[in-house]
Amino acid sequence: MDLESTPALLKPVMQPQPLQAKHGGGEAFNAGSSMPEKRSLRVLVFLEASTVAGAVKPVLEFAQEAASASRPPIDLAMVLYQRAQQPSPLIDVVRQHGIPLEVIVERRAFDSHVLPQLRGVAQRLHPDVLWTNNTKSHFLVALSGLHQTAAWIAFHHGYTREAWRTRIYNELDRWSLPRARRVVTVCNDFARQLRRKGVRGDRLHVLRNPIRVSAPIADAEKARLRDELGLNDRPVLLSVGRLSAEKGHADLLRAVAQMRADQGAAFRSRLLIVGDGPERRNLESLCSTLKLDDVVQFTGYQADVRRHYGVADVFVLPSHSEGSPNVLLEAMAAGVPIVATAVGGLPEVLSNEVNALLVRKQNIGELAGAMTRLLHEPQLGQQLAEKGREVVAQHDPQSYFRGVVGLFQEVMGEAAAA
Repeated sequence: MDLESTPALLKPVMQPQPLQAKHGGGEAFNAGSSMPEKRSLRVLVFLEASTVAGAVKPVLEFAQEAASASRPPIDLAMVLYQRAQQPSPLIDVVRQHGIPLEVIVERRAFDSHVLPQLRGVAQRLHPDVLWTNNTKSHFLVALSGLHQTAAWIAFHHGYTREAWRTRIYNELDRWSLPRARRVVTVCNDFARQLRRKGVRGDRLHVLRNPIRVSAPIADAEKARLRDELGLNDRPVLLSVGRLSAEKGHADLLRAVAQMRADQGAAFRSRLLIVGDGPERRNLESLCSTLKLDDVVQFTGYQADVRRHYGVADVFVLPSHSEGSPNVLLEAMAAGVPIVATAVGGLPEVLSNEVNALLVRKQNIGELAGAMTRLLHEPQLGQQLAEKGREVVAQHDPQSYFRGVVGLFQEVMGEAAAA
């Protein structure tokens, strides 16, 4: 039986044990290690990505902090899904971090065989806390009944709509998320959306994504990338992110075409689009239609984007919907001035003319005008970048770690009092 018959399966299909606070005993994540006098808190994280991008980055930042923090002691393990014959670089990254890993094998979309695998993992590891990171795992944890065996905290990072199965999981959040002990999201705009989906206000928590500031890229490395991409001394517009419709890259291409038309022979800029996704072929086709093939470069997915930030004069985020995007924080940490659409959680952290230039979504003229302004007013760009670093300072990984651990302690305290 497969999960295509989803409506008939909207109930737990196991008889779970009631949630209890665990203060000792049971199997440790690291088998064979000596058990401390007061054992660590066991956290099981469910990830749905195959690369280190988007919602995965805060989890890895948390894992890095957990590995270095002495109190409270946390044992973290991760669950990833993998289809046969499909590569998953994220699996290698998790193992390189030394994080215990469980791989759930899928044969197809909505494969019911994942349910006994998930239960088996939970029965072996005895987690205190379940951390789900996307709609699919929200649904599977609720469906399997695991939310009744451990404290479940669901992390919501927004919705994409490019695949039919993704749209189904998005709608199933109405059934799944109200069952979570806490629902953590990245901005107040998303919190309002979740209330409309039936999540209780007292279970909602806003916690913005963290950013770890890296050392600046050396000038020689920047020069090497400029040479590789044939940029010479031309101004560089940069956009980084998944190539899906809600990210607004088609608007960006049209805005660059308008800039070129307005500036004529004076136009010298180049646009780098870093990332991959279902819209890539459509965007490449649009690029040709707009006669921008000599202006735009699609680099594909890049595991390390620091070099690209290093050569950028302006970072552009043309999204139709956003929460707390990692790429925005990364660009500000690299000192790149920002042009972004005033959508979702962006106006909660950005102020127009203070630390960014904000434009209305899908407004090609405003987007083109803001990019042109920053290219022609470097002093303004420098001022915005300096203020952007102040925003970055408010998103440090240590604060994020403390915020998440505080939620763990809340839900475990509630379980102990029940």
